[in-house]
Amino acid sequence: MLPSSGGQPPNPRTLDTVKHANETPGTEQPWAELGLKQDEYERIREILGRRPTGAELAMYSVMWSEHCSYKSSKVHLRQFGEKAPDNDALLVGIGENAGVVDVGQGYAVTFKVESHNHPSYIEPYQGAATGVGGIVRDILAMGARPVAVMDPLRFGAADHPDTKRVLPGVVAGIGGYGNCLGLPNIGGEVVFDPCYQGNPLVNALCVGVMKHEDIHLAKASGAGNKVILYGARTGGDGIGGVSVLASETFDSTGPSRRPAVQVGDPFQEKLLIECTLEIFREDLVTGIQDLGGAGLSCATSELASAGSGGMRVELDTVPLRDSSLSPEEILMSESQERMCAIVEPGKVDRFLEICEKWDVIATVIGEVTDGDRLEIFWHGDQIVDVPPRTVAHEGPVYQRPYERPSWQDELQADDAGRLPRPGTPEELREQVLKVVASPNQASKSWVTDQYDRFVQGNTVLAQPEDSGMVRVDEETGLGVAVATDGNGRYAKLDPYAGAQLALAESYRNVAAAGATPLAISNCLNFGSPEDPAVMWQFAEATRGLADGCLALGTPVTGGNVSLYNQTGETAIHPTPVVAVLGVIDDVARRTPIGFASEGHLLYLLGDTREELGGSAWSQVIHDHLGGLPPRVDLEREKLLAEILVSASRDGMVDAAHDLSDGGLVQALVESSLRGGKGARVVVPDGLDPFVFLFSESAGRAVVAVPRSEEVRFTDMCGARGLPAARIGVVDGASLEIQGQFSLPLSELRRAHEETIPALLA
Repeated sequence: MLPSSGGQPPNPRTLDTVKHANETPGTEQPWAELGLKQDEYERIREILGRRPTGAELAMYSVMWSEHCSYKSSKVHLRQFGEKAPDNDALLVGIGENAGVVDVGQGYAVTFKVESHNHPSYIEPYQGAATGVGGIVRDILAMGARPVAVMDPLRFGAADHPDTKRVLPGVVAGIGGYGNCLGLPNIGGEVVFDPCYQGNPLVNALCVGVMKHEDIHLAKASGAGNKVILYGARTGGDGIGGVSVLASETFDSTGPSRRPAVQVGDPFQEKLLIECTLEIFREDLVTGIQDLGGAGLSCATSELASAGSGGMRVELDTVPLRDSSLSPEEILMSESQERMCAIVEPGKVDRFLEICEKWDVIATVIGEVTDGDRLEIFWHGDQIVDVPPRTVAHEGPVYQRPYERPSWQDELQADDAGRLPRPGTPEELREQVLKVVASPNQASKSWVTDQYDRFVQGNTVLAQPEDSGMVRVDEETGLGVAVATDGNGRYAKLDPYAGAQLALAESYRNVAAAGATPLAISNCLNFGSPEDPAVMWQFAEATRGLADGCLALGTPVTGGNVSLYNQTGETAIHPTPVVAVLGVIDDVARRTPIGFASEGHLLYLLGDTREELGGSAWSQVIHDHLGGLPPRVDLEREKLLAEILVSASRDGMVDAAHDLSDGGLVQALVESSLRGGKGARVVVPDGLDPFVFLFSESAGRAVVAVPRSEEVRFTDMCGARGLPAARIGVVDGASLEIQGQFSLPLSELRRAHEETIPALLA
């Protein structure tokens, strides 16, 4: 524990000031306990020309942590800039709190996905809740009103006792915080796999809307401008929180260090949101930054680093919940619901008036200087004097060794196509029911029913649709759709292809709803970067994602890297989660997944091949992972998306559902149950019924076409060269695969909906 000041003006003989650091170069410091390596500590001494003070050491330790500095991933993440496609819609890219894209009519949308994995394992409710709160403030800091959230989640085996501890707490935290904020939760994922046992993934996404002129950036410019900290008081919760906690692996009994997980207050955050939006409307700030990971260390150093001058901060003016906090603890605290703004002197009074109106504590803690240093004082004594870029942007950069693991060839050679298949229609029917009822394919309504999906009145589509969609403009119907996807099983088999499959599925989900994909955010969840096999997975996945975004024309606007996701020597599957955002001119033209009108014709778009590696069928029926994942054809994905968007816009389809986990049969079941209508389906000549139903070939969708639109739709597909096979009709109250079996919707609904409640009872 760092020394505490006790909340009183310190004794000059014991306070570690810059002057004292100069006079005592040989003082031993707890750099290792703070997560720094010896060479990193030596580099800090070299930068400063002396040993760091305790406060400086605290700042560098959190800002140079893996979570904040991306020191193991930077060399690979550069590809997202180097291979970025030309895209006129991109307004703000990588490097800010969140990316911003132009969606037309003067509107801009900002979105980002981040992780809160380790805190959510230790304290599921608060870990997940503060993950939502943190991503919402990132969006707010860009100048936008947050309008929706999403949560891609991954847990251990569904029947494991610890899953029953973690999952309900995580879901309650997400719902409790988001519902109190009044933000609809419009999508996400819930995936179970033993690899996430002891290391669940809790990723959080937020979408915000603003006008172009309302975009704000995190920079401190203008000598004499005031630095104002506003929001909640600073407490001892979250000292070293995600910045340290997310930068180490778990051992068999948990993390070796357990810094306090942040504690969230959604009602305080709601006040902070409305207060900040009013401040934006009156144009009172020149720069703004939320306080999340690394707290004040991050906000002050990043604002100063991105600005044109330096910054002076009087740390003892920071409002505290705990008067015993030392300067180091104040700088490291990750207490929630806080923001830092740069305000011209003439606007300070009005800024403070608005904060008082919203019952938000606001304090001038410093000012921008014309120098080039970040200087922090404690009761008049200088405790920090650093070049801010060295803290915020010039941390260590590691070229971690990476190597294709020796077991990869054997894994890929273990072809799922050789597994025993159903030999009779009865066995095929039985296996369909088993897959549909499996935890990963079953209905997640037990989870999503705890989220408010329609608050604010602008939600157009939400779970279990292919993507979430919200209306941006009430008069024109302009809207945006967002989907998140990622298949760790595919990525384990081939990280390069697995990342592209995640991108392709998310891209396809957005298009299936009728929206044109524009841009992506990502959350890259991997094991320890100190393992060459894990680092190879990361390098391959990043390369695959960069190449895929270039091919699809969807730039990466930002995101998050979460490493050290493993327990002991066991890493999670490489899990790149990709969020794609798309725009739709009129949400009235969106396409849902449900089959709602009898007599509509069912068309299968794309090519079906025998591709079962990493499939739901191989996992559920044989507990098998091996072979190669489905092939990726990004040009086909672009064509499919264009067809789906055009068909939606021109009223040619009434329902559309992408094909991914579980194959065609899973999509048919979900669409039938969603719309309340069954389907009669014919297996095309020459195609094995088993492959027809369970193949997970990419680049496919099933659509319901009104008979009046059949000729127009098939002519469009034919002219564009997209395979479109008529496979059946929406009809009755059963799913009938002719010549094979029939399943009443009532039986399918029981199988699909009872699994998760029974597991968590």
